[in-house]
Amino acid sequence: MSYDTIIKAGRWFDGAGSASAIRHLGLRGDRVVAVSVAPLDETGCAQVIDAAGKWVVPGMVDIHTHYDIEVLKTPELTESVRHGITTVLLGSCSLSTVHVGGTDAGDLFGRVEAIPRKHVIEAIDEIKTWNSAHEYVAALEQLPLGPNIAALLGHSDIRTAQMGLDRATRKEVRPTQQEMAAMEAALNEALDAGFVGMSAQQLMFDKLDGETCRSRTLPSTYAKARERRRLNAILRRRDRVLQAGPDVGSPRSLAAMTLSTLGIFRKRLKTTLLSAADIKATPAVVHIMGPIARALNALGGDFRWQHLPVPFEVYADGIDLVIFEEFGSGAAALHLADEIERNALLRDEDYRRRFRQDYEAKFGVRVWHRDFFDAEIVSCPDDSVIGKTFGQVGLDRGGLHPVDAFLDLVLAHGTKMRWRTTISNHRPEFLAKLGADPGVQLGFSDAGAHLRNMAFYNFGLRFLRHARDAEQAGRGFISLERAVHRLTGELADWYGVDAGHLREGDRADLVVIDPAKLDASLDDYAESPVAQYDNLSRMVNRNDGAVSAVFVGGTYVFGNGTAAPVLGTTRTGRFLEAKAR
Repeated sequence: MSYDTIIKAGRWFDGAGSASAIRHLGLRGDRVVAVSVAPLDETGCAQVIDAAGKWVVPGMVDIHTHYDIEVLKTPELTESVRHGITTVLLGSCSLSTVHVGGTDAGDLFGRVEAIPRKHVIEAIDEIKTWNSAHEYVAALEQLPLGPNIAALLGHSDIRTAQMGLDRATRKEVRPTQQEMAAMEAALNEALDAGFVGMSAQQLMFDKLDGETCRSRTLPSTYAKARERRRLNAILRRRDRVLQAGPDVGSPRSLAAMTLSTLGIFRKRLKTTLLSAADIKATPAVVHIMGPIARALNALGGDFRWQHLPVPFEVYADGIDLVIFEEFGSGAAALHLADEIERNALLRDEDYRRRFRQDYEAKFGVRVWHRDFFDAEIVSCPDDSVIGKTFGQVGLDRGGLHPVDAFLDLVLAHGTKMRWRTTISNHRPEFLAKLGADPGVQLGFSDAGAHLRNMAFYNFGLRFLRHARDAEQAGRGFISLERAVHRLTGELADWYGVDAGHLREGDRADLVVIDPAKLDASLDDYAESPVAQYDNLSRMVNRNDGAVSAVFVGGTYVFGNGTAAPVLGTTRTGRFLEAKAR
């Protein structure tokens, strides 16, 4: 029996949590055809990879990305593939590009996901040939996809397409019966096309870009209970997924979205919510995430939180960062796209007084800790402030309030002043607790969005390092087999797609990892230009020694820091349809 590829003598993980073992894998076409204790016959095999001393794991699944725009022009999605991600899920946070046109897509994605609006519009206007989910899938399949693609249909997408962006973002407007029926038809059609479900949003600091509806929240946030119930009923009936973000400031919103999973007198609804985190601003919340999930599932639900299993460190250029959207004075500044108008506002003493009041309001649920003593300046034309916090700069300037120190530097240097802070997941013991919790899914990378603000493309490798290091130190919180399962088969099975496993007959999507290279360099910050966004510099992580080889559909696409010639020129990934249940 001949093979296209043999991967020999690696420590093999099946993605189902079974015990790992030294095995020899034979690949033919897009499938694993042999997992053998004994060495395989290499006669006629074009490619043999020696994986001795390395791990051979299923390709990892990224369940929360915003690659909806990037995939259209650079479908290889190299930044995820290079870190062992072989399946990505599009359509998060109520946003997708199935039904809306270019301008509406630009308004939906531009500000909330920090993807340059003009490039969103250009990509959709230049490339879009589809008017339905089936046509969208067909268009994706014509692209030279690097990883596999699965998709959610965005509620804001279909609401905008049926009602128009202006009507879809007015509190007093409800969809007509015809518009509601059209949204239901669009959702059913997407599920027929293999979409894994729908994403919705109630988070109130996700704001629109553009001019017509600027600073209104996303269309999905305007839906009332009846509209949500009708769409959720379709997902229940079809056993598909609801991904949603509750309004963190509204207990009613959180209760409605969590309790929607329950199947009392009806089918349960597979529900995943954003997000489980150890938030600096509200440290007590981390203690209730697991119990909430366990209680809901014990009552008959099928509920998961999404969780980023690494510290949530963010960077910002000046004041351009989504966390400022969560309070009035910050949102007022981001509302002003014109730099002259914005600077005039930042100089105004009444405005500064409001900003200081918002900054000092420490009570209530919030995302940002609002502590400028916990915000370090990493680059600035004024070398004297680099390495200092805004709080320290204020002290150095005669006891200036931290808010005034921050605003003064923004006025002086604009986006040339770059700073960072860690919002959540800063305590290793709680990262371990959430990482092992069965009511929590690992993901929430936001890959493809916030290009200047965050870089979590290698979250899977960093989680495996955490699990390995804890085990070696005698503080193990999860076995390596279970850690691999959490990043692969567990996710693929829950979303119902053909991915995440590495057994005979499974898709040959796999990663060869050198565990000796899972070191501190995984955390290193680098930048790489994105050609399709006028070479905008994207934050990335680079540890090219950790991943020796990546295969998608049986084809070698990346390894040791270098893309194979096929990546981006030949279709290796495919659209993964949700399995009928």
